Amino acid sequence: MADVIRTRLISKIFGSAEVVSNVTMHIKNGEIYGFLGPNGAGKSTIMKMLLNLVKPTGGEIELFGERLLPGDIEPLKRIGHMIENPIFYEKLTAEQNLELHGEYMGSYNKAMMKEALELVQLHGVENKPVKQFSLGMKQRLGIARAISTRPELLLLDEPINGLDPSGIAEMRTLFCRLRDEYGMTMLISSHILSEIEQVADKIGVINRGRLLKEVTMDEIRESRPDYVELTTPDVRKAAYVLEETLDIRNFKVMGERMLRIYDWKGTQEELSKALIMNDVPITSIDRKAHTLEEYFISLIKGGDQHAASHQAGA
Repeated sequence: MADVIRTRLISKIFGSAEVVSNVTMHIKNGEIYGFLGPNGAGKSTIMKMLLNLVKPTGGEIELFGERLLPGDIEPLKRIGHMIENPIFYEKLTAEQNLELHGEYMGSYNKAMMKEALELVQLHGVENKPVKQFSLGMKQRLGIARAISTRPELLLLDEPINGLDPSGIAEMRTLFCRLRDEYGMTMLISSHILSEIEQVADKIGVINRGRLLKEVTMDEIRESRPDYVELTTPDVRKAAYVLEETLDIRNFKVMGERMLRIYDWKGTQEELSKALIMNDVPITSIDRKAHTLEEYFISLIKGGDQHAASHQAGA
């Protein structure tokens, strides 16, 4: 599958600060790529470089198999985007804003504009100026504008900011639909990791301008298998019974009242029964999966420790 986006060692320096450092990314056709990182990690700057709004200090960018050159606008006709806070003509309606955008992009199609408003479920606003919109409505309009020209590539920077839980769920469904039915490739940044976990095919984790990891969600799930979480008032006895009586070696004590048991092939009921028969009191026992949030935090902490040791050795 061909790469729609490929960067090679791109960097960006503002003044004396290197905000992006030697980032190499690969985003394949038809993929949802979750772009994760703390505030100020460099996500928005990279998106702006992809749109030729910011010139890289070093490295190169390829879009649709062609190198992006300074001032090049042809690839941008195939891209929809919403970077940071979307800005509109506040006195105009949603549809009028989309019409102006279509004229600017050279893709004026009223049917697609109406469809875009329907896709983001922005209803009953035909005669309402955008200045009367809530933050969530403006986010929906920003997404509608980004998809109104049916782009091949979609760049969305924190697209679910300001949305309530039902709105977030609707956008999750929309992103999957845009990929599966419309064939769009998407680069989505978000700090709501549970949402990215449900839609992304691949993630890139960036911190302090450096890409720490680029990995598929399937690879994450395979590398971090399910576990059984046991809560008990007697962790020491539970650990002894697991190891000496049940011959379970792959477990970890997580605190004074909790253990995680890995590689347990039986049911929770079987494990619970075995522990109770060996006089281990159980407060709760649940089978759980490692979350993307746990994976993200472990990467960020590991990256910080690596940076600290590098600085100490410098």
